[in-house]
Amino acid sequence: MRGLSGRGANPRRRVDRRTCVRLTALKIRMPTNINAHARILLIIAGLLISAGCKKKPPAAPPPPPVEVVDVKGQDVPIYHDWIGTLEGLVNAQIRAQVSGYLLTQNYREGDPVKKGELLFQIDPRPFQAALDQAKGQLAQAEAQSGKTELDVKRFTPLAKLSAISQQELDDAVQANLAAKAAVTVAKAAVEQAQLNLGFTRVLSPIEGIPGIAKAQIGDLVGPLTGELTTVSTLDPIKVYYSVTEQAYINFTRLFSDETIRTERSRQLELQLIFADGTTYPREGRVYAVDRQINPSTGALRVEALFPNPGNALRPGQFARVRVKFDTRKGALLVPQRAVSELQGSYQVVVVGSDNKAHIRPVKVGERSGALWIIEEGLKPGERVVVEGIQKVKEGATVTPKPFVSTQ
Repeated sequence: MRGLSGRGANPRRRVDRRTCVRLTALKIRMPTNINAHARILLIIAGLLISAGCKKKPPAAPPPPPVEVVDVKGQDVPIYHDWIGTLEGLVNAQIRAQVSGYLLTQNYREGDPVKKGELLFQIDPRPFQAALDQAKGQLAQAEAQSGKTELDVKRFTPLAKLSAISQQELDDAVQANLAAKAAVTVAKAAVEQAQLNLGFTRVLSPIEGIPGIAKAQIGDLVGPLTGELTTVSTLDPIKVYYSVTEQAYINFTRLFSDETIRTERSRQLELQLIFADGTTYPREGRVYAVDRQINPSTGALRVEALFPNPGNALRPGQFARVRVKFDTRKGALLVPQRAVSELQGSYQVVVVGSDNKAHIRPVKVGERSGALWIIEEGLKPGERVVVEGIQKVKEGATVTPKPFVSTQ
């Protein structure tokens, strides 16, 4: 028992696990007949030995690795994307202007046609007969007009000699005037018959691409039967897109003068982005802006023109219209994934020179591809965390390494 009193030994020395177990068991089986002074010494020795048996606390984890980018100022083009619909520059709906049976279709659907080229032929025979009838009625009217004119010439000297009454001369003059009017009416009837006969030849009013025919040979067509086909001018091709009311307001604030604003809008560079992400190789320009904002959608319709020499673009296509609105000088850019949004505010994680991370609120601006322009909150040369944001806490030490983009 005297050896366990600890008077000649260091109570804080390391003991192995087997010794701790034996001593602990000894402490538990302490005899009851030992005196009080020895009992106290034995308890103190047991406590010291138990303290030596405790495990060491685990080592602190290493600083978490993060990927960072250096904030740099650069000139950035500002783009706005809108959904656009392609239309022909001119879309001529071809309709029959006279009623009749369709005899022939004289064009191949989808092939270019010239202005004045024959598209359809309506049966001309009824209209030819009507023309012949109108010409006959014109000849009758002209004959009657000639007769009444001769009557006036004969009756005039006779009336002066009182050989005939003045009333007879007046009747002859009025009959001549009515005959001349009948000639005018007959001539108009001939012209109308000639027009109707010409309308049996359905011609293309423009140069362009005709669509698939909606009427078949043998159909009875007329002004009320709907369109026969549509011919569209495709070079240049028209693109309609709508901008938000707020975008229009921002534009008018930048260019308050209407003349300058109109000129600036027509200088904007437009790109066409297809559904597969490819870009049309030719740039477009704004052609016209609608007079009003649509009260139902709150958007302003804009019309743009794109060169289309190979007719690769067709009406009805959908595409994104990317408008180069402006170029921001010395803009500070960070990847969008580096910016976190929290209840309507934005923040980034900045790594200082001591490799400690600090969460900082920022004010964001326009987006440029996968990057975000930072208006306020960052300075050139600072390092911003892109990957590993979820591992970082305010003031924690991190292990930064350069961010490598996979795009």
